Amino acid sequence: MKKVVLLAVCALATAVTYAGGYRVALQGNKALAMGHTGVAVVNSAESVFFNPAGLVYLEDQLSISAGVHGVFSSVAYQNDAFGTYAETDNPLSTPLYLYASYQATDWLAVGLGVYTPYGSTVEYEDDWAGSHLVNNIDLQAIFIQGSVSIKVNDKFSVGGGPIYATGSVNFNRNLTRSLTDLNGNRSEVTVDASGVTNWGWTAGFMFNPTDNLRIGANYRSEIILEAEEGDADFQNIPNSPLTPFADTKFDASLPMPAELAVGLSYEFCDKWTFAFDYNRAYWDVYESLSIDFANPQVPDSENLRNYKNASTYRFGLQYDVTEMFTLRAGYYFDETPVREGYFAPETPRNDSSGYTAGLSVNIGEHFQIDASFLYLHFKEVDASYDYYFEQGVQAPFRGTYKSNAFVPGLGVSYKL
Repeated sequence: MKKVVLLAVCALATAVTYAGGYRVALQGNKALAMGHTGVAVVNSAESVFFNPAGLVYLEDQLSISAGVHGVFSSVAYQNDAFGTYAETDNPLSTPLYLYASYQATDWLAVGLGVYTPYGSTVEYEDDWAGSHLVNNIDLQAIFIQGSVSIKVNDKFSVGGGPIYATGSVNFNRNLTRSLTDLNGNRSEVTVDASGVTNWGWTAGFMFNPTDNLRIGANYRSEIILEAEEGDADFQNIPNSPLTPFADTKFDASLPMPAELAVGLSYEFCDKWTFAFDYNRAYWDVYESLSIDFANPQVPDSENLRNYKNASTYRFGLQYDVTEMFTLRAGYYFDETPVREGYFAPETPRNDSSGYTAGLSVNIGEHFQIDASFLYLHFKEVDASYDYYFEQGVQAPFRGTYKSNAFVPGLGVSYKL
């Protein structure tokens, strides 16, 4: 069975900025302002991520885009039957990106990208009602991508390249719902792993049937990060042969699912551009959460997740107001990959709607300032996780979840 490390899949307990599960959909300010569309849009080096095939159509020899987003998110949990309530106390997280593209010839362009498609930080109150599933999580994943873009002819291009992924994670939860030491302190475990790496790839094409219409597609491969010899730290453990928990090493793995995006962009009325992207994330790779402890006396941890593949529908508009100002707006609908009965507080992730806006301001001939804003609202859901077992007894965890996020972003673009 495919394994997913319990700590890492909790990537964002709020899940409020993710395109499913623990995916961060914040890969560029221009794109985000247009509903995070980009697979058929050519306006900056952001194409390194969205579709490398578009790099060869950039007008400038050198293009650089860099930026950051600030994620202000919240999740509220409530169970009326038991009178329990909790809110996350999430520190500010700052996903970032840096892209560069160089036009080597009129038919060849190369690019480089550094971006953070997975990772964030979340904190619940200690010993809250779901602390046996998660207390806090800090996940970081960075992708470094090289790209080559080749123009086959004036209407068709291909592009792609390798992706190097590196990540780290720190995760804490209580061992059970009630286990304590002699002083009444809840027993807990903290697992930590860093320097976890692997390789993947991306490939795409772009077709321009007319001067105003572009059609594109891009595929990003699945990447599995295998954590080996991570540190597991057990605290507040009763001194009893019935609780054989002791500090040890662990092995686990985190899947970053493959994605397929297809889309189009259409320029009309001289100053307007419409874009549409359809994204399919292959979350069925996420079957279970598992931690294999090196100490044979420490029982391994495994929790079913059985995610399903999920789709995102993205719409964006761009309006060139003047030579100095460009306005953008967009919307996207993101399906949840969580099946009924598998709704866990590590990723309380339901269907969501994202509303976006932004602008670019030309500062001189070579520089632009790019700004964006995202409001992400998750549909309120009353759901349960039915596959937690304690001493062989099934103990479902149920509640109502409300989630949202405010995400301002700021970046710069340089062209030469």
